[in-house]
Amino acid sequence: MMVFEGLLAGAIFCPCDNFNQRPDGAEISLLVIHNISLPAGCFGTGQVHRLFQNNLDCQADPSFADLEGLEVSSHLFIERDGTISQFVNFADRAWHAGVSNFRGSDNCNDFSIGIELEGCDDELYELEQYHALARTAASILKAYPAITPDRIVGHSDIAPGRKTDPGESFDWSMFRRLMAAEIMC
Repeated sequence: MMVFEGLLAGAIFCPCDNFNQRPDGAEISLLVIHNISLPAGCFGTGQVHRLFQNNLDCQADPSFADLEGLEVSSHLFIERDGTISQFVNFADRAWHAGVSNFRGSDNCNDFSIGIELEGCDDELYELEQYHALARTAASILKAYPAITPDRIVGHSDIAPGRKTDPGESFDWSMFRRLMAAEIMC
């Protein structure tokens, strides 16, 4: 798996409008892991793609009411079976982190890549997702050397008290072992 001109080889490209340019001089130096499912706890619905591409029918489920008019995106989305979709070129700023701070730097969207895992805080992730995430993270680290293993965080780390993802069910130890093995390849 390689990154070429801001695109992850092997990912399904699903362009969206919810992005803009990074500020001049912003170095990509952080990887943020999130989770999402729509409706919450339901997988394989296609609703996440619709949300990121501004095609979500907010009348389709009562829980979608708060999403009306919301413009969000992530660079990547990894489904339960390990399928990877890319919505925003890595060179561009996806709108995934919101109000955020990493080691004294605000606005993490400016310098981060966001990866959404299909899931929720309290349900185990699939092994296929961990493998896809590990391969992807290793490729991103090779392409963007300012991102080091200690600069891979959860959304909860950059927005504490506001966000909880990827949640207690995310196995950081397993992910880091798998990623280290991928880096060695």
